[in-house]
Amino acid sequence: MNNEFKILVVDDEQNILDVVRAYLEKEGFEVITAMDGEAALDIYNKETIHLIVLDLMLPKVTGEEVCSRIRSNSSVPIIMLTAKADEDEKIEGISIGADDYLTKPFSVRELVVRVRALLRRSYKDRIPMADILIFNNGDLEVDIKKMVVKKKGEVVSLTTNEFKILTILLTNPEQVFSREKLVEKAFGIDYEGFDRTVDTYIKNIRQKIENNHKEPMYITTVYGSGYKFNPNSSEVKK
Repeated sequence: MNNEFKILVVDDEQNILDVVRAYLEKEGFEVITAMDGEAALDIYNKETIHLIVLDLMLPKVTGEEVCSRIRSNSSVPIIMLTAKADEDEKIEGISIGADDYLTKPFSVRELVVRVRALLRRSYKDRIPMADILIFNNGDLEVDIKKMVVKKKGEVVSLTTNEFKILTILLTNPEQVFSREKLVEKAFGIDYEGFDRTVDTYIKNIRQKIENNHKEPMYITTVYGSGYKFNPNSSEVKK
C-alpha cells in the first residue's frame, strides 16, 4: 500500500534530504524533495501530496508560512521538523497546523514510524457512518468520508488531527471526554502528545466552527472532566 502515497520532504540540508529519502523509498513510498519554502509550495500545488515532512528553518519562505498557506485550503498531514525543543515551540507548531513534530537531531527510523502512523490515522481509520452530519439547519456541516467541514456553507480547513478530534466528539454527542481519552480514541495509546496539545487542538477547532469561540456552542468544557459536543438540532444525510 505504501507506493500509493507520495511524500514531500522539505529541508535546506541536502544530507538530511538524501537520508530521509533513502529510508522512505526503502519503505516503498514515493518521495519528492525541496530545499526551500517557495519550491515546496510550487511542488505541492502541482502534485498530489499525501504527507509533508517540513523543516521550520527554510530560505525564501519559512516553514511556518508554508504550513499556514497549505492549511488555508488543505488537511494534508504535516510532520514538522524543528531545532527548538521547548514545549512552547511545539505548541506553536501545532497551532499553525502541524499534526506531529520531531526535534533535530532526530532518528530517521523514528521519522519513518511516525510517517506510517500518521498516514494510517489519516487515510485508513475513518469512522464508518453517515456521509454528512448537519447541525443547526446548516450552520455546521461535516462530511466524514471526504473530511470536509463547512461553516455557514463555507469550507473551513482543519488539520488531520483537528478533524480526528472533532469527529470523535460529534459522533459521541453529549459524552464527556477527558484529554487522555480524546488522545487515546483519536490517535492511539502510543501518541506522545500532552494535555496542552489537546487544549490547542480544541482552541483551533472552536475558532473555525463556533460563532463565538469564547462562548462555544458546539464544543463545551466540562470543568474538571474534559470536553463534550452539543449537537442541538441536527440531521443526517446518507
